[in-house]
Amino acid sequence: MKEFQINGVKIRQGQAVNIELPIAKLPTHTLIDLPIFIRSAKEEGPVVLVSGGVHGDEINGIVTAKRILEEIDNGLELLKGTLIIIPLVNIYGFLSNSRTFPDGRDLNRSFPGSKKGSLAGRIAYILNEQIIPHIDYGIDFHTGGRMLTNHPQIRVDFQDKKAIELAMAFGTHFVVNSKLIEKSFRKAAFKAKKHLLVFEGGESMRIDELSTDEGVAGIKRMLFHLDMLESGPEKKETVILQSSDWIRARSSGIFNSSVRLGDEVKKGQVVARISDPYGHIKIPIKAPSNGYVIGINNLPVINVGEALIHLGKA
Repeated sequence: MKEFQINGVKIRQGQAVNIELPIAKLPTHTLIDLPIFIRSAKEEGPVVLVSGGVHGDEINGIVTAKRILEEIDNGLELLKGTLIIIPLVNIYGFLSNSRTFPDGRDLNRSFPGSKKGSLAGRIAYILNEQIIPHIDYGIDFHTGGRMLTNHPQIRVDFQDKKAIELAMAFGTHFVVNSKLIEKSFRKAAFKAKKHLLVFEGGESMRIDELSTDEGVAGIKRMLFHLDMLESGPEKKETVILQSSDWIRARSSGIFNSSVRLGDEVKKGQVVARISDPYGHIKIPIKAPSNGYVIGINNLPVINVGEALIHLGKA
C-alpha cells in the first residue's frame, strides 16, 4: 500500500487512524461527521473496505462492521494490508430509522454524486472521491427491506471474475448473480476497476445474529484468502445461483409460508398459501421452478402483486 490521504489525513503502513469527515449540519446546526476507521499492518498488501449502513435502517451491516473493528482493536492481527471500516455511512437515515435521506433520496442510487448536490449526492461524492480510489476490494453490508428477510448471501455480477473469486472465498450460503445497478455504490467501484461485494442478510430494523455472525465470519475468510489473516473460519457449503426472481401474490389475503429461508424447493411444490379472513378461500402458491429460498416476506397480510418468496435458481 502506498501512503494515501483521506480528507487531508495521511495514512501510512502500520498505522491505526480514526478520521471524522465533516458532512453537513442538521437543521439545528449540529455538525454531522462520517467516522472512518483505518487499520493497517506493517507489511504492504491489499486495501479492503468494510462498509455498513448505506441504508440507515439496515442495522445488521452496522453491527457486523462494528464487530470486525472491535476484534481488530482487541488483538485480531492483520498480517499485511489495510482495512478501511465505515460502520455507518448513512447517519441521517440511522437517526430517523429510515432507508433514505430526509429528502427521500437513496444513497445507493446517487453515485457518483456531486460536491454541491443533494445530501445523498454529497455523501456519494465523498465515497467516490475519498474512499473508492484507495481500495482494492470491498464488502458492503445490507439487509432485506421492512418485513423482508434475506438468507445470508453475496451478490455479485458474474462478469466480474475477481469478485466471484472473492465471493467464494467469503464462503457464505449463497452467491447470487446480480447485475450492476446504475448509480449504485457497487457500479461506481466497478467503473474505478475496484471489486465490491454486496452481502445481504436479515431484515431492516432488526438485528439478526445469523446474519451478523456470518458477516463477520465471511470477512475473516476473505481476509484469510488475501493472506491478511493467519486463519479463517470454516466455509459454508456455498450454492451458486445464476438468477433469482420473486414469487408474487396472485390475490390479496392472509399469507402463510410453508418454506423457510435456505430451503431447496422443487418445481410445482406448494411453498405458501393465501387465504381470506373467513376461511372460505385458500389459494396455494407453487414454485415456478426448482430453486432455493433466499428471501421471504414476513407480512401476514398481503395485496395482489406483492413479493412473497425470493427464489434463487442454480
